[in-house]
Amino acid sequence: MKTITIGLDLAKSVFTLHGVDERGEVGLRKTLKRAQMLPFFARQEHCVIGMEACGGAHDWARRLSALGHDVRLMPASYVKPYIKRGKTDANDAAAICEAVTRPTMRFVPVKTIEQQGIIALHRARRMLVVQKVMLENSIRALCAEFGIVALKGRSGIVTLQRLSRELELPPTALRALSTQFKLYELLMSEAAELKQEIAALMNKDPVSKRLDTIPGVGPMIASIVPAIVGDARRFKSGRQFAAWLGLTPRLNGTGGKTKLGSISKCGDHYVRSLFVEGACAVLMAARKPGSKASDWVKQLAARKEYKVAAVALANKNARIAWALMVKGGRYEIAHHTPAAELAA
Repeated sequence: MKTITIGLDLAKSVFTLHGVDERGEVGLRKTLKRAQMLPFFARQEHCVIGMEACGGAHDWARRLSALGHDVRLMPASYVKPYIKRGKTDANDAAAICEAVTRPTMRFVPVKTIEQQGIIALHRARRMLVVQKVMLENSIRALCAEFGIVALKGRSGIVTLQRLSRELELPPTALRALSTQFKLYELLMSEAAELKQEIAALMNKDPVSKRLDTIPGVGPMIASIVPAIVGDARRFKSGRQFAAWLGLTPRLNGTGGKTKLGSISKCGDHYVRSLFVEGACAVLMAARKPGSKASDWVKQLAARKEYKVAAVALANKNARIAWALMVKGGRYEIAHHTPAAELAA
């Protein structure tokens, strides 16, 4: 019996396979260890291999594709409805095998090594920033125990470091604070170095350089969006790309009545948060006198709440980013600048 479709449940050491033939009859149920994977698929005739897009999936997809197989990655949430009963590796592999054959299934594009490297830099910097915030809170809490309070931000941490040296604190407290201050400085320097490396990579990529011309889209967004998206043509429109990021309203409808809720928050949380943070920066600049922001941004900031306006601008920036990735070109600010400002 010739197996044409295989569902592969990935794991750390033991992998489970479920294969069917052209009539849908089960012809393969097997478990393999990591060292047995490539030799087995090297002997296997060309087939469709379905996998969940989880840790290590892109690496296995590249390896198995090199052997001539058609590898398709799927979001785990799209596979879950096909699990019939019980959460086992065998049932997961069977569900993957069935899901990969569905004509309406949506697949995740396989990322290249370079794309995964850029994403890894962003994830590492994000982790350092989160740890920096945790350390800031720890330092503030410890200083507050001895009545030392300062403003928020890096300037406040510098003030706490100075006051902790000037005031007569117990040696044990000074020892604890000195360790945390050293870690804080290390995290700051490492995060800054990673940001510089990301900016350098952005300048080498022509697509990223075009995205960087959009107001509210800096080197961070411009570098990770092409790596996350891959081929932007898989999205039919900019709205579909914004919906993929979770920047469009959630629909709730029944009986012919549809209600719009808050944004769906689907997709990559990190990329979505970058778009919203960039939009917040544009709105803050638009409120200042003499701002060169477009009339649309100024009117939006005037009539909408701050966070609502930020999400709306993030949605628009995502659509513009899709257009630049698909159609090429650069963002022309002159097309969005009031005539009075152009005349000046």
